[in-house]
Amino acid sequence: MSGSPRSEISPTRYRVVAHARKHVVERLSCSSSDESLITSVHCCNTDSSTILMSLTRNILRAPATLRPLLLQQPQRALYHSYEHNLPPPYPATESKILSSALSHVPVLGFTQDALTLGAKDSGYLDISTNLFSKGAFDLIIYYLVTQRLALGNRVQFLDENMGVGRRVRSLVMERLRANGEAGVVQHWQGALGHMSLAENIPASLRELAKLSDEIWFLAGDKAVDSSWYTKRASLSSVYAATEMYQTQDQSTDFKDTEAFLDRRLEEVRTVGGAVGGTLQWANFQAGAMVNLLRSKGMRI
Repeated sequence: MSGSPRSEISPTRYRVVAHARKHVVERLSCSSSDESLITSVHCCNTDSSTILMSLTRNILRAPATLRPLLLQQPQRALYHSYEHNLPPPYPATESKILSSALSHVPVLGFTQDALTLGAKDSGYLDISTNLFSKGAFDLIIYYLVTQRLALGNRVQFLDENMGVGRRVRSLVMERLRANGEAGVVQHWQGALGHMSLAENIPASLRELAKLSDEIWFLAGDKAVDSSWYTKRASLSSVYAATEMYQTQDQSTDFKDTEAFLDRRLEEVRTVGGAVGGTLQWANFQAGAMVNLLRSKGMRI
C-alpha cells in the first residue's frame, strides 16, 4: 500500500516562488500601501514577475489579519510511500552511539552509563552524550523506534489465507520476543518508569500509537471507516498491558505472556462485538486507556 503522492514543487519553481514571496514581504514590511505594492510588482524586473503578481493579488484580497499566514515560507510537499525505502530515523552519529549503547543495556539497563559506553565504543568523547538532552529516555525511544521499523523484516506471512486477526497476534508476539532477544525485559520496568514521567508521556504514547498502526498495516488491515481508530486504540492498550505482564513472566519462551495476550485479544473481540452503543464503547475505551496509562507507571 503506497501513499498518494502530491505534486512536488520543482527546485526552480520553489526558488522563484520564494523570491516572489520575499519581495512582497519586504514591501509590506515597509508599510507600503496596496497601490504602491502593486506598482512595485509591475516594475519588478525579475523572472518571477508573473508569479509575483499572482501572489500579490492573493495576499491583497485576504483580510489584513490573515496576510501574515499567507506570507509564511512555502514548504515542499512530502508524502510517505511503503514502496520506497524510508530515510534513517536518526542522524548517523546519533544512531552509531545509540546502537552501541544498546549492547550495554542487558547489563546496565537504559542508563546514562550505557550511553557513555556507547559513545566510547563508537570512538567519541564522553561529552558527546550531550547530543541526547533526555539521556536514558532518548535511548529508550531509539530502541522502540528501531524495533518498530524492524518488525516488518522479522515476520513474513506466506499463507495468504491467514486472517488479519491472526496476523496481528503474530506481530505482537514477535515484537515482544524481540524484547527477550535484546535482553531488555529485566530492565523494562525501569524503562517504563522513565516513560511515565510527565515530560516523556506524550512521546511514549506517540511511539506506542505508531507501533499499533504499524502492526495493523503489516497485518493487511484495509479499514477506512471509524474502526481504523478503535482498532488502533484497542491494540495499543492490549500491547501495553501485555508488555507489562512480560516483565514478570518466568515461563519458557514467554508462553504465559502469549496466553495473557490471547485473553486480552479475545476480551477486545468479545466486548467490541457485543457493545452496540457509542457511550458503552467509549466507556470501554476509557477503561482501556486507564489501564494503558497505568502500565506506563502512572498512578491512576
